[in-house]
Amino acid sequence: MNKRMYLLAVVTLCIFFGLRITYNTPSIIAFDEKMSDLLEGNTFIIFFHYIGEPIFVVLVGLVLMIWLWVRERNYRGMFFVLLTFGAGNVVNQLLKKWVERPRPEMLDQLTSYSFPSGHAMTGMLYLLTIAYLLSEVLTDQKKVLLVWVIALVLICLIGLSRIAESRHFASDVLAGWSIGYTWFAICVFWYERRKRIFHSVNLQER
Repeated sequence: MNKRMYLLAVVTLCIFFGLRITYNTPSIIAFDEKMSDLLEGNTFIIFFHYIGEPIFVVLVGLVLMIWLWVRERNYRGMFFVLLTFGAGNVVNQLLKKWVERPRPEMLDQLTSYSFPSGHAMTGMLYLLTIAYLLSEVLTDQKKVLLVWVIALVLICLIGLSRIAESRHFASDVLAGWSIGYTWFAICVFWYERRKRIFHSVNLQER
């Protein structure tokens, strides 16, 4: 990742804390209501919540870990997946308990807290992780670009599905995307630093 992407992570962290402070203000409440009116009940968008479900994310993570182990022998990449998928989910749960924002009122609503959206955050993390790792092994830049575009589109649809289902406020989703990207950038910083150290040690040994 280049420096601009890390700078973006600082911006998204600021957005997260800005939403944390302001989600009960009239302007954010009005924004949440407008987004709910716009998306509520949209069956096409609602479908995409399935690819953000925890069980699906876990299965994808296991497949990715097996691929990194069997095909690439990328053990550092395997730990990177644990950081993004696993530790990212823990961060989300801790943030929910810290903020304790109730979900939108509706029948049969989920009992967990609402801020930040878990689907939005973990969707951001697992899809960006897949795109990042694939971009390391793909040689065709058009395919790399396609992978990133697909990842970003799916990230958007997973997050919007939670508004369409009335499971989250729009501000929850924005917060999930924001802190998800920040955590992803932190994990990439670790991954790329370890990779540089590994290559440096190898060169010295030669």
